Amino acid sequence: MNIYEIAEKAGVSIATVSRVINNNPNVRRETREKVERVLKEMNYTPNAIARSLAVNATKTIGVLTSDVRDSYYANAIYTIEREFGELGYNVILSNTGGAVKKKQEYIKIMLEKKVDGIILVGSVFKEKGSNKHITDAALKVPVVMLNSVISAENIYSVVCDDAKGTGDIVKWLYERGRRKIVYLYDVESFSGLAKIRGFNRAMEEKRLDLKENMLIQVCSGIEGGYEGIKYLEESATNYDAIVASDDLIAAGALKGLMKAGKRVPEDVSIFGYNNSQISQCTTPELSTVDNKVDILASEAVKMLYAVLKGEDISPKKVVAPELVIRGSS
Repeated sequence: MNIYEIAEKAGVSIATVSRVINNNPNVRRETREKVERVLKEMNYTPNAIARSLAVNATKTIGVLTSDVRDSYYANAIYTIEREFGELGYNVILSNTGGAVKKKQEYIKIMLEKKVDGIILVGSVFKEKGSNKHITDAALKVPVVMLNSVISAENIYSVVCDDAKGTGDIVKWLYERGRRKIVYLYDVESFSGLAKIRGFNRAMEEKRLDLKENMLIQVCSGIEGGYEGIKYLEESATNYDAIVASDDLIAAGALKGLMKAGKRVPEDVSIFGYNNSQISQCTTPELSTVDNKVDILASEAVKMLYAVLKGEDISPKKVVAPELVIRGSS
């Protein structure tokens, strides 16, 4: 029986088994006793590889993202690879796409490569259904989720407070006289749902009208924003501000507003989200939210590195976003 099987039978991670084997003090007494019972029952003799897990002798980290072309994910991956490189680790990157099956396959591949830990970049990795493929992986190696949360042993999270981000936009617009605020969004991921909650809550706090056609799901990218404005115009909706769930949708909305003859920001204010390079490539430049992707990625590295060293850390860290005001508002 190997250390992976010991961890599975004890219902803990391999990192926890390794801590017990190496007499690390950062293990609860009940957990230590449970692991020791399994070790004794299986007559398990630790080998050099098992002992090396406490210091991660393989020095390899698996990083998964759904779309490496996305600037948000690309920036996070760049930071993760650079900082782990400085710590003496290699990084293996997998581009999973959005299908659950592919995500499962790539996590399996990472485990077969004997990575020391896994970072899942993006809230799309938390499924609406079962997340067993992630919780099972966490029984073998520590998993850090960047901008998503799954409550299970050996899974850690660093997230941006996206509900605060969209809420702050609504409050800023309200203070400047905007009352007919529309929200355009694409995916209902962990982050996407948080943004919707923040938007709705702020609208309710300010007692602003939240009709059905003020919260509009569109396709992703520039085309989604453009189609959102087309719908608003064709439905004769009265609006004076647009909040988009990301900068690409906001850029498309800006394009749609110009075609509709609307002046920005005189007639309609518009906000994006992510503070990506695209937000500075439009005319006028887009107001947006800096969701601190560099900080999130850096914190994910620190979190995973601390776990690999056997340190006892909080399973979740929250980073506050910041409004970036430019010409579109």
